[in-house]
Amino acid sequence: MDRDLSYELAFGTYEDALRMVGATSEPRTAVNPVSGARIQLYASMIHDGNRSYWDRDFARERWGGLLAPLGLLMGWLIPPPWEPGGRRAASLILRVPLPGTTFINAANDVEFLEPIVEGDVLTSVEELVSVSPEKQTRLGVGHFIETLETYRREDGTVVARSRNTLFRFTPGAPA
Repeated sequence: MDRDLSYELAFGTYEDALRMVGATSEPRTAVNPVSGARIQLYASMIHDGNRSYWDRDFARERWGGLLAPLGLLMGWLIPPPWEPGGRRAASLILRVPLPGTTFINAANDVEFLEPIVEGDVLTSVEELVSVSPEKQTRLGVGHFIETLETYRREDGTVVARSRNTLFRFTPGAPA
């Protein structure tokens, strides 16, 4: 396996993970500003003719620039899998020390507070909110991990909050 393309999970106990609750990540800033080209590519892929995505004059008057579709929020900050000089710090979720060899997204709830427009440069900070006691599911035995990611523009304005719940588990492991 190419180590440059893989992420390593932290391993530990439930008690180790509980000690991390409240921890926050370092701020992570998008590599590039919100892009009109990406806004329009996304809108074209989902066949969305919303004028706020296509009509620059209308969008500038209404929002201050082309409006970013809500579905692109997390995409603005996904780091590339490789960069010259090495990879950036991984998500906080990977550093939570627990048993379990994989994880899946169980739930995601996003609150949008301000419009995100072409040219914005977003920064996010992730916080570990909670870790559940061990649970048995059809997938295996594991823990639910809840994080809260807060997204800000360059001026510090909070534009969105994303509450995410992942299930970290070992597939098929008995209780």
